[in-house]
Amino acid sequence: MKILVCEDEQILLTTLDFRLRKMGYEVILAKDGKEALGVILNQEVDCVVADIMMPFVTGLELLDYVRQDMESNLPIIVMSALEDDEVVLQAFNLGANDFIAKPFKTDELILRIRRLTTQSQ
Repeated sequence: MKILVCEDEQILLTTLDFRLRKMGYEVILAKDGKEALGVILNQEVDCVVADIMMPFVTGLELLDYVRQDMESNLPIIVMSALEDDEVVLQAFNLGANDFIAKPFKTDELILRIRRLTTQSQ
């Protein structure tokens, strides 16, 4: 199972990489939305975990591209420290499968990934 994690905070990116690999996932890391888009266009991934606020291409723009331009149902979990209900609603309206607020427990994210990836198989 290959998971793309898009996060511009290096400490969180490293933590998620370590925990997901420990759980047996293959992990691809992207430090910004532009890099994440390149991965999605050039590699097969089973799930995307993307921060909403990222440089170059935001998580919402990435989500919109995957759903509208690629017409893909790739499972996407968005995460954010923003406490703006409008942004969360916008993410769901664009087609996010799930949302998790920062800070979160890594185990909770792993459960959400598991739930989404078993549903899409």
